[in-house]
Amino acid sequence: MIPVLKSDGDLSRIYGRSQLDMESVRETVTGILKDVRVRGDEALFEYTQKFDNVKLDSGSLTVTKREIESAYSRIDSATLRALRGAKKNILDFHRRQIREDNIVTDSGKTTGIMYRPVERAGLYVPGGKASYPSSVLMCALPAVVAKVPEIIMATPAGNGLNPLTLVAAAECGINKIYKIGGAQAIAAMAYGTKSVPKVSVISGPGNIYVALAKREIYGNAGIDMIAGPSEILIIADESANARYVAADLLSQAEHDELAMSVLVTDSESLAKAVQRELNEQIALLPKADIAGKSIENYGTIVLVKNIAEGVCVANKIAPEHLELCVKNPQSLLKDIVNAGAVFMGHYSPEPLGDYYAGTNHVLPTSGTARFCSALGVDNYVKKISVIQYDEQSLAESARDIIALAESEGLRAHANSIRVRCEKE
Repeated sequence: MIPVLKSDGDLSRIYGRSQLDMESVRETVTGILKDVRVRGDEALFEYTQKFDNVKLDSGSLTVTKREIESAYSRIDSATLRALRGAKKNILDFHRRQIREDNIVTDSGKTTGIMYRPVERAGLYVPGGKASYPSSVLMCALPAVVAKVPEIIMATPAGNGLNPLTLVAAAECGINKIYKIGGAQAIAAMAYGTKSVPKVSVISGPGNIYVALAKREIYGNAGIDMIAGPSEILIIADESANARYVAADLLSQAEHDELAMSVLVTDSESLAKAVQRELNEQIALLPKADIAGKSIENYGTIVLVKNIAEGVCVANKIAPEHLELCVKNPQSLLKDIVNAGAVFMGHYSPEPLGDYYAGTNHVLPTSGTARFCSALGVDNYVKKISVIQYDEQSLAESARDIIALAESEGLRAHANSIRVRCEKE
């Protein structure tokens, strides 16, 4: 049964939660990265056969047009309609993130910023049991909105290619899909091989090997974030429906045995009702074993004196998903400072954001919402500063610039200004 703890008790099971423990796989991952960097395709194909039991060469590496057409034939019309509905909402939301160049000229001084998309983006999409076609939309469409010229995708084919993943990629206009996975796929996109082009940014979820590989290659390519196990925190008062709350907690618990599901409430009666509902609903889930272990490992109900105290608990945890199941969620919004995404009211459950509302479901986990944001258009855009001074404006600023440069002992910097201001 999920434990009920007081807010002044030992909450280390949730406050102490951190990023994935990657030390156990570091040596393996760094070895793979180095090997692919040095030997390119040869190493990539060897690891694909070793880990995915798929034999590839340069001719069979990419998904063909025929495979895409076959994938469409295996998707029913209702699912395709839903996918396209989600695509529209995601595009609409992310178009609101587009930035315009902002360059201002005043009295001979021009300063500003211009925005340019990266040249090529690489998406990673897990395969097998952890295949989530919705993540294709979430990772690709912000890049589409940013007008990235080329978008490629890597997804393992060891358990067969998920037809909906291929259809989602085609709907997003992804240029090429590579049948590779794991750390070796991240290495191929980060460093480039004869068959796989080097990308500027890599985004998308993955297992611990993929997460560590992304962290290790940062600097050769940008990354969206290092994502850990999924998590949800629900702040609820007496107006909440225990059945709804339990269902929402389990929506994350079924992801992973390491997923975190937390209820923060000032209602003891709600806490007890949610405990009962969890026991009943877990038994009905196809992934009951995973959900049950997740609740046992990281499920927690925190009893607080009032909802304001509950908000403080939430901000300290900085959850990936935060639901405000209270009478007036808008009144709490101003006090929320750490969360990946906020779901407001009794009819805005977390899966709404996962699939359809249009907001991105690639979100910071493990407390990184303190400084990290959801995946968006900005992840695929570079911000470039623009500076232009005329002769008079530079002369008026020269004394200050020279003084600052010389205070740092950088005489050549100072001289670069001085030679322009000295009389011939």
